[in-house]
Amino acid sequence: MNNIHPTHLARTALHELHVELGARMVPFAGYSMPVQYRDGILKEHLHTRSQAGLFDVSHMGQVRLSGPNAAAALEALVPVDVLDLPVGQQRYALFTNDAGGVMDDLMVANFGDFLLVVVNAACKQQDIAHMQERIGEHARIEVLVDRSLLAIQGPAASKVMARLAPQLEKMVFMAVATVRLAGVQCMVSRSGYTGEDGYEISVPSTSAMDLACELLRHPEVKAIGLGARDSLRLEAGLCLYGHDLDAETTPVESSLLWALSKSRRADGARPGGYPGAERILAQIKEGVQRKRVGLLTKDRTPVRDGVEVMDESGQRVGTVTSGGFGPTLNAPVAMGYVQARLAQPGTVLHAVVRGRKVPMEVARTPFVPQRYYRG
Repeated sequence: MNNIHPTHLARTALHELHVELGARMVPFAGYSMPVQYRDGILKEHLHTRSQAGLFDVSHMGQVRLSGPNAAAALEALVPVDVLDLPVGQQRYALFTNDAGGVMDDLMVANFGDFLLVVVNAACKQQDIAHMQERIGEHARIEVLVDRSLLAIQGPAASKVMARLAPQLEKMVFMAVATVRLAGVQCMVSRSGYTGEDGYEISVPSTSAMDLACELLRHPEVKAIGLGARDSLRLEAGLCLYGHDLDAETTPVESSLLWALSKSRRADGARPGGYPGAERILAQIKEGVQRKRVGLLTKDRTPVRDGVEVMDESGQRVGTVTSGGFGPTLNAPVAMGYVQARLAQPGTVLHAVVRGRKVPMEVARTPFVPQRYYRG
């Protein structure tokens, strides 16, 4: 791919900065986005693991929900506890459809007088329409089209952010706050999509360039593209919507039981009440036929999404949904779905790559230990 783009692609507020930094720009979810810079994906990945990487994730959707019934309204769409989400906290959530499949995964943050919902770029039009149709009468839904989203990730992120706003150093994982950065009010969460400690920053688009340049002035920080973002999240065992999650697959099958709040389960304070609850609650009780697992190849062959997985007798038992090279491990890594009876770590399977059987082993995720700051 080159830096020539169809005119219909949207651009983020940092587009000119990406080009100036030598980014290789590619179409992604309707946007022109940087997949890598001059150093390349491998170096960008390792820099984020050792220092701090700055990601432009402004293609994501940001939606503000407000009104006295906003929390209850949103809770009717997700299998997580929104009503009791404390002010200053964020929670991972899932939009489910009437069959219990995952429509999208998202973040919900409680800023006191409103909820900030951040959804995936490829799903944002669908998600916004879903909220407007299902809960538009019960909450004010405001799409924040004039805001950008930056992520700074890596072990040096807190040190860098503390230079701009000292109080951010004491924030813990999944905390949120409104903070003044580079002269402008921002909504900041201590979270990210790399498995590393870090922050995501919602900033007015008119100030995004100034803030990005300010962060890049710190010697620990380098601009990082979508390529390394993908390899980082894969090593961290984090799902990618449209690959590891989809509308046909439930959260239980996706091994996301940890994300289904206890208060919304069959024996909880507010059981069910969200789309597909009957199927999801039945699966929690009775189990599932297939599950998402981590997969490590026993040789150096990369295994990509879509590859079939076989058992030792040659029967097809699953499919790889995410796969690539893990620079931190210096080895290929993958995730996929296999029959539940084969989901135990250590189970030996095979992927079929260009007609050749590649030995694989079911493995626990994350492949690289997560380093979220919990205080």
